[in-house]
Amino acid sequence: QVQLVDSGGGLVQAGGSLRLSCAASGRTFSTDPMGWFRRAPGKEREFVAAISWNGDRTYGSDSVKGRFTISRDNAKNTGYLQMTSLKPEDTAVYYCAIGPSLPRYVTYWGQGTQVTVSS
Repeated sequence: QVQLVDSGGGLVQAGGSLRLSCAASGRTFSTDPMGWFRRAPGKEREFVAAISWNGDRTYGSDSVKGRFTISRDNAKNTGYLQMTSLKPEDTAVYYCAIGPSLPRYVTYWGQGTQVTVSS
């Protein structure tokens, strides 16, 4: 069993930055890919970015490339999403997730953290 706790969300002006964290408990965090998803008001949850189990490969959606960076520290059982040049359309609840193959197969979800970008 793995528990994921998301944090770091908040209110920021357009152009600003935030760093989200995903703290994991349980033994499988360091062996699985980790990713971030988001759900904007009135929209479906969408994939944002993912990172391989050892951090050697990352990939993300076109909408965040060049602005968001995903990383992880397996020694701390923590994953991160550094978000820069934020836009109002980035406003959403952000969820971290782990699973054997992201974004398609998710085993565990975090509870979500709200990110609001004002114009």
